[in-house]
Amino acid sequence: MTARPEDFELIRTEVRRLCDRFGNEYWRGLEPSGYPEEFAAELTAHGWLGSLIPEQYGGGGLSLAGASVILEEISASGGNPSACHAQMYVMGTLLRHGSEAQKQKYLPQVADGRKRLQAFGVTEPTAGSETTAIRTRAERDGDSWRINGQKIWTSRALHSDLMILLARTAPVAEAKNRTDGLSVFLIELRGDDGDLVPGLTINPIPTMMNHNTTEVFFEEVVVPGDSLVGTEGLGFRHILDGMNAERILIAAECIGDGRFFLDRASEYAKGREVFGRPIGMNQGVAFPLAKAYTNLQAADLMRWKAANLFDAGAPCGAEANMAKLLASEASWEAGNAALNTHGGFGFAQEYDIERKFRETRLYQVAPINNNLVLAFVAQKCLGLPKSY
Repeated sequence: MTARPEDFELIRTEVRRLCDRFGNEYWRGLEPSGYPEEFAAELTAHGWLGSLIPEQYGGGGLSLAGASVILEEISASGGNPSACHAQMYVMGTLLRHGSEAQKQKYLPQVADGRKRLQAFGVTEPTAGSETTAIRTRAERDGDSWRINGQKIWTSRALHSDLMILLARTAPVAEAKNRTDGLSVFLIELRGDDGDLVPGLTINPIPTMMNHNTTEVFFEEVVVPGDSLVGTEGLGFRHILDGMNAERILIAAECIGDGRFFLDRASEYAKGREVFGRPIGMNQGVAFPLAKAYTNLQAADLMRWKAANLFDAGAPCGAEANMAKLLASEASWEAGNAALNTHGGFGFAQEYDIERKFRETRLYQVAPINNNLVLAFVAQKCLGLPKSY
């Protein structure tokens, strides 16, 4: 059955009611790098962060389409869902490829908040977007694995108890193709005392937006043998589900950002009078907002198409990527129009336009650069020669 936006009005209402308790002053007060502990705790307590976990493991059993609405509403309210969105999109890898023992052990704890699964360790400084070039190694050591290497842009690692980690378990020379030899692990970042496990170092990376991102160093970190998720050597294929979910959920966040910008700008344009009339009467103000709204609506249609394909178990790589590209560009266009509408006040912190402007700009670069999306579409959809 195809989900429609109107199918989730109750979710929108309840999430918005929760978000209204954490207004723009709350998010402004966390700048430049504070983590919204109270907000994340409330989302968990109400079951929203466990929404994609099946009911038999204590979660909400919600579809990805439904989960996307949660993040959209957080963004539309003026909040920053990056503080917690990974706990949703990493679920695909664990749910589809994890063992029953892993799911029984961890999913109920994630659903009720005893464990936080916010960290997705994939990107490395020397590899960037070339995931198959990662160097972090996981080597067998008796009944354990010994991990050495470095990850970067691993957001929320300092606020997580668990991490989905992609590491190389076989040398590149032994691989038949470049996606072989990579494996996925579900690892515990902290011991029983709450401190990081021996050999693990996590450093925050200050950025232009409050994203709580970090670099992570593994130096002889030992994890149990049953930390392996799925089949050894097939990790790249295992994380693709998580990546498609990530792109769709990020698209929904951008849709929410766009709504925030256009709602704020429209109200301001109706109430702000210059030369004796509302500035919204001027086509130089109205047309950019109308165009941004049109593009945002078009991006939203692709978001729903991608989400429905994902929930049906159908291939959705192209749609997920296109949804992310279109939504990130539409939200940025809406942000620019909102900033221009507000004029100098758009740069004032109290109006929150500049904060959301910084937040939404990230998504043209992450979780995948839009130029790589275009290269993917050119090859996979148009049959053009592979460029990378």
